[in-house]
Amino acid sequence: MFALVDCNNFYASCERVFRPDWRKVPIAVLSNNDACIIARSDEVKELGYKLGDSYFKLRKQLQRDGVIIRSSNYALYGDLSQRVMECLEDLAPRVEVSSIDEAFLDLHGIQDLPAFGQKIARTVRQWTSIPVSVGVAPTKTLAKLANHLGKKSSSGSNNVHIMEPPYPLDQITIENVWGVGRRLALRLRLMGIGTAQDLADLDYMTARKKFSVVLERTVRELRGESCIEIEELSPDPQHLMVSRGFKGKVTTKHQLREAVATYTSRVAEKARAKGVYAGAIQIFIRTSPFSKGPRYVNNASWTFLTPCNDNLSLVKAATKCLDVIWKDGYAYQKAGVLLTDLSTEQQRITPLLEKVTHETTGELMRVLDRMNQRYGSETVRIASSGFERPWMMSREFLSPSYTTRWKDIPTVRA
Repeated sequence: MFALVDCNNFYASCERVFRPDWRKVPIAVLSNNDACIIARSDEVKELGYKLGDSYFKLRKQLQRDGVIIRSSNYALYGDLSQRVMECLEDLAPRVEVSSIDEAFLDLHGIQDLPAFGQKIARTVRQWTSIPVSVGVAPTKTLAKLANHLGKKSSSGSNNVHIMEPPYPLDQITIENVWGVGRRLALRLRLMGIGTAQDLADLDYMTARKKFSVVLERTVRELRGESCIEIEELSPDPQHLMVSRGFKGKVTTKHQLREAVATYTSRVAEKARAKGVYAGAIQIFIRTSPFSKGPRYVNNASWTFLTPCNDNLSLVKAATKCLDVIWKDGYAYQKAGVLLTDLSTEQQRITPLLEKVTHETTGELMRVLDRMNQRYGSETVRIASSGFERPWMMSREFLSPSYTTRWKDIPTVRA
């Protein structure tokens, strides 16, 4: 048996952890640059707001409805996600983290599944204040559907849904089946397959010949045959990227260089956290695709003789790439940095003459990371990333980083 544990309205729930006075208040979380709604509490859903709704267009209406607006606080969400996953790993022997807000658990050997499901929901809520829904079923695909059917009620109570034969697959549209994307769903509907039950009734060989072995596996899972095991170790990443839109249009090379240096430093920090080194770096810059003025998009790459993950080497290469593709006369709206050809420490070959330099730089980066972890992101940073940085992403409604920045630790008065 498997369980799919999904954090309810995760971003909105994170905003409530340190603000218990917001428990029943509608909360909407905005995307980068506070552009549109990307997360909603149940109260906001009941008011009729949709994902992707423009904040600028609906600002006055949101104010009238008493909706609390928050900018995306990825530091807070990432830290609380890690705490939730650590809690789950204490409860189950095998856990597969599938996203920032959900994970699969191996429940083989658990006798009382309803009681254990309630224990999961209760423990996560008690330890992290994050409400979760738990779907339990014989396969991972069915567990995902069980979670979908058992989403928490509007009362905010934790919900556990055990899926047992006969599976209520006729209640689930084909678009909600795990692994069925939009294009595949359209093809299936053209064949008259509109529900999960219709897909479960599909012949194995037809699924394999007309589509793929992956869809055949999904059909088998829908029938209760477990084909997809728990993956405890995440595969090594193929690439890492950081990209952001600017608060306003960037028209000077100096400001664009600051942005590229900042994003490069952030993606370098990601690489060090994952223990990988970049064999190549690519940067891209672009104007807005919706701009009425002149448009421009371009990218450039740099290959390293020796893979690296330190800020100094990566920023130096990124700056050289920017020199190649920069053009005057454009209002740039976005930039991004991509690390590719990643390798681990064991796979990385360091020339003898570079070994001392590598060890010295590695120690410098470890000190930098420790200081930023203790005192807050970018407390210590490379000078080329700038100081005033007017291009920085707009986050007008950013909540404190309660768990990752010393100055934001909540004060309790007795």
